Amino acid sequence: MAWIIFFITAGIITYAATKLAEYGDVISVRANLSGAIIGTILMAGATSLPELLSAVNAISIGVPDLAGGSMFGSGMFNMLMLGLLDLLFHQKRVLRRVASSHALTGGLAILVTALAAFFLLADIDLMLGWVGLDSLLIIALYFGGVRILQQRSGPSLQPDPAALSEMNGIPSLKKALLGFGAATFVLIIVTPYMVDSANTIAELTGISSGFIGASLIAITTSLPELIATVAAVRIGAFDLAVGNLFGSNLFNMFALGLTDIFYGPGRFLGAIDPVFAIVALLVVIMISLGLIGNLARIERRLWIIEVDALVLILTYIGGMYLIYARGIGT
Repeated sequence: MAWIIFFITAGIITYAATKLAEYGDVISVRANLSGAIIGTILMAGATSLPELLSAVNAISIGVPDLAGGSMFGSGMFNMLMLGLLDLLFHQKRVLRRVASSHALTGGLAILVTALAAFFLLADIDLMLGWVGLDSLLIIALYFGGVRILQQRSGPSLQPDPAALSEMNGIPSLKKALLGFGAATFVLIIVTPYMVDSANTIAELTGISSGFIGASLIAITTSLPELIATVAAVRIGAFDLAVGNLFGSNLFNMFALGLTDIFYGPGRFLGAIDPVFAIVALLVVIMISLGLIGNLARIERRLWIIEVDALVLILTYIGGMYLIYARGIGT
């Protein structure tokens, strides 16, 4: 029964989060905002909302490792998608056409993720009220990073003119805002059921809640990113697509810190298994590989896939096996 509930709720969440991303895209067009900034902030925040909601619900039922697994696992899956994009759209060479401005977003994501890994291992038990200072620092760095991105954002690569001509019938800004709110409401209602069923699956199978979070929940909550990113590539909005993935990793760490506000017993990062630092470092490695592929633009292919994209895919597979074998999380 738990599997049935999980797949039904996962389907609903995927659909609702996809609509959230679609309406976020409409808002970006209607508000005439740059592709790089929208991909990094609005689109990334919209498509990453399920991760935040799943984490909050996981701690509400007393399974912080499930929450941590979903956050870090989502970061790994986002970088897997960067590799899969090159495989799915090998003729467009996505990693070769994106603007180098994403190096800043990726660099910020590496910094905040590495900092989260440091705090997991250092276990600095300092708090401001009921919130850990480590979480507050992560939140502050996110806002500082967003501020830098706003100041440094330049002109982004625009979608193909043919694709833009098909967008004449897009909804109004008011309708987009209403749709955005409705999709958010559905996510808030349905996410607790998915998290509860995932925890039941962990108990029934004997698999660690950390691995369930890093696999089942992380993949489910990241499917909207996949759908939104593929849609952006199809219309030629490469900056929007890649910015969404790097920006989602940055937002996930912001959500990790924000989750502490909802965690009453103490420091949230102190409640997570310190071995999750391994997962965080895997995220750092994969973001670094993605940035190298973005900046180096080495023209080497194995059949229909770039070598750097293949390395990303193999790193994800190897990393997930390590997480499973180590039984990370209780």
